[in-house]
Amino acid sequence: MIAVLQRVSGASVTVEGRMVGECKKGIAILLGVSGEDTEKDAEVLSAKIAKLRIFSDENDKMNLSLLDIDGEALVVSNFTLLANYKRGNRPDYMLAAAPALAERLYEEFCRLLSLQLGKPVGTGIFGAEMKVDIAGDGPITIVMESKTLIKK
Repeated sequence: MIAVLQRVSGASVTVEGRMVGECKKGIAILLGVSGEDTEKDAEVLSAKIAKLRIFSDENDKMNLSLLDIDGEALVVSNFTLLANYKRGNRPDYMLAAAPALAERLYEEFCRLLSLQLGKPVGTGIFGAEMKVDIAGDGPITIVMESKTLIKK
């Protein structure tokens, strides 16, 4: 799994003119699922994100996590994160998981992150054309890959 995390003061996702998910202060997550991913990827990535210290403490140091600030999350599926752009100018998405697997693991990631945070997470609609509004805070943007977190 690949996740692009952006610290936000707020974020929302709209489908066909209707807001379907949102978060206030916290993290907006664009999540891409590869064909090699499993539940273990969702488990390690959600745990790491919940505990990632990217929020400022009273000394303006990034020492606080989503858990520490009682922050929120918005998770939007994004298969284009698996783009292969090495050849030509049109990326291919052969590394992205098939839709059935991707949707299952996306939903599992959201479920696990919700459990980690002790509250629901905002979501988009898997496979839909979505408009994502992100009010970046910082900006603080981090790219995470689950495979770097799994011990072999």
